[in-house]
Formats: sequence, C-alpha cells, structure tokens
Amino acid sequence: MVDIRHWCFSHLKMKSRDAQRMILFPAIDLKDGQCVRLELGDMNRATVFNEDPAAQARAFEEAGFEWLHLVDLNGAFAGRPVNARAVQSILQAVCIPVQLGGGIRDMATIEHWLEAGVRRVILGTVAVREPELVREACKRFPGRVAVGIDAKGGKVAVEGWAETSELTAIELAKRFEDAGVAAIIHTDIDRDGVLKGLNIDSTLELANAISIPVIASGGLASIEDIKRLLEPDCAVLEGAISGRALYDGRLDWAEALRLIHEARGRG
Repeated sequence: MVDIRHWCFSHLKMKSRDAQRMILFPAIDLKDGQCVRLELGDMNRATVFNEDPAAQARAFEEAGFEWLHLVDLNGAFAGRPVNARAVQSILQAVCIPVQLGGGIRDMATIEHWLEAGVRRVILGTVAVREPELVREACKRFPGRVAVGIDAKGGKVAVEGWAETSELTAIELAKRFEDAGVAAIIHTDIDRDGVLKGLNIDSTLELANAISIPVIASGGLASIEDIKRLLEPDCAVLEGAISGRALYDGRLDWAEALRLIHEARGRG
C-alpha cells in the first residue's frame, strides 16, 4: 500500500512554483470540531459553514486550490491544540500542502504537527513571548515555520487576539529577518470576517520593509480584491488568505483561480 503522506510530499516537490506567483489560500477555521468563520476575531460571533472540515478541505482541493490554511481557534485561546482530530482528518483527506496555526507554543507541538504531515506551522503568540523558540524551530525545520502577525489598530495582538502588545507588525517582523522564517502571515483583525476588503496599504508597507515573504489576510471580500492582488505592486506578496467570502459565495472560486492562472501565464 502506498503511504499517502509520502506520495503527497513527493508530489509537492515536483510541483515547483515561482515564489512571486500569487497563491490564494482558502481558510478553514476550526471551532469545536466545525468549520467556522468569526467576525473581528470574536469567538462569540462564529458562523458554522461546514460540520465536516475534511469534506470542506476536499472541496477546496477539488476546486483547484494549491494550499490550505488551517487555524485551531480553540487552541489559539487555550494555548495548546484542541481541534487535533479535525486537523488529522483534513491531513488524511487531501494531498495539497497545509499550513496550521493556533495553540502551537512549544517545540514538541511543532514537531508533532510537522511529523503528522503539516507542511508548515504558524507561530503567533510565541513569536512575541519566546522569539528564540521561533529561531530554533527555523533551524531545525528549514522552510517549514511561518510567523503569524495579527494586528489590531496597528499593534500586534496575541493569545488568540485577546491581548494587544506594544509592538508594531514591522517591528516584530524585523526581529526575524535573519531567522529563516518561511513566511509572515499578516492579518488585519479590524477587517477579519467582515468583508471590508484587504488592507493592502499596511500589508505592502510590511512586505516592502522586510525580505521575508508576506501573505495578506483579513477582509478579502470579492473578485476586485483578487484583481488588486494581481497588480504589479503586489508582486512582493506570496499570496492572500480568504475565508468568509469563499463560503458565502461573494468570491467566485473558479473565477478567482482563473484570474490567478492567467496572470501566471503572462508572467
């Protein structure tokens, strides 16, 4: 019998991709084992979109998406993995690479998820609290550690967005310039889940201030956002994450992917 995880990794290596080509990451946010979307990061304002996260993941893969973005929302608040069963079911259901954040705050948890088949882990709170853990993880697992920078009012939020630090996104990102971080995932909390459109200005300001690839998150609302991301000044971005707009039909999956593939062809 073929080891599906081994096959998937080999398949991923064959699918080489220019780092400058925009990737659209569909988000699966996990709360109590279900696929949900929050408004402004508020756990009490959650909408359930699918009770079967693995089925949702398969739908995204079948639609032609190249990556999945997973967040263990309960884990982000608890400081440890909570939706592990749902994450495992997704890893078994799809072959496309997965990045995972939420409740990953020690080396043992990092190792566990990378060994389980997660392509890269996203470290958020520990990037502020324990930056040396981020550096050590990057050394041990090159290319497989991303840093999540969630900003509210321009300041970095931690502990599942429950607390705000005094650091700006750029200040935090610059601390890891020489660490080997694979990507910075920049989320504008004030726009997350409310379909106001991406905060392109602040995301580009961050991307142009550092050498680490940046992924935009928070507020992607329509095909107009995709068109904006494909303009020349956004070529510095690795991609963008979309959640609610994909689920409620505001963003046509097929049209978004068609525009991205056309842009690649022109490149």
